[in-house]
Amino acid sequence: MTHKREIQGVVVKRSGDKTASILVTRSVLHPKYHKTVKRFKKYLIHDERNELNVGDSVIAIECRPLSKTKSFRLKTIVATGVK
Repeated sequence: MTHKREIQGVVVKRSGDKTASILVTRSVLHPKYHKTVKRFKKYLIHDERNELNVGDSVIAIECRPLSKTKSFRLKTIVATGVK
């Protein structure tokens, strides 16, 4: 059994049908100044039922490549955003 990578982020955009763009934030230690800094990356995730809205906090799990840039699918919605 292989270990599937899980990422947690916030939905920043509905990107077409069954797709959402999420922003993942991580904290890393700066090599020279030894201060914690934030790093950001956007991922496209597959949302089969079109249930995500902008502002939702979600967990996505790695899967086979679904398109050129989409290799994660929605696992759970942690919290819903404000409408």
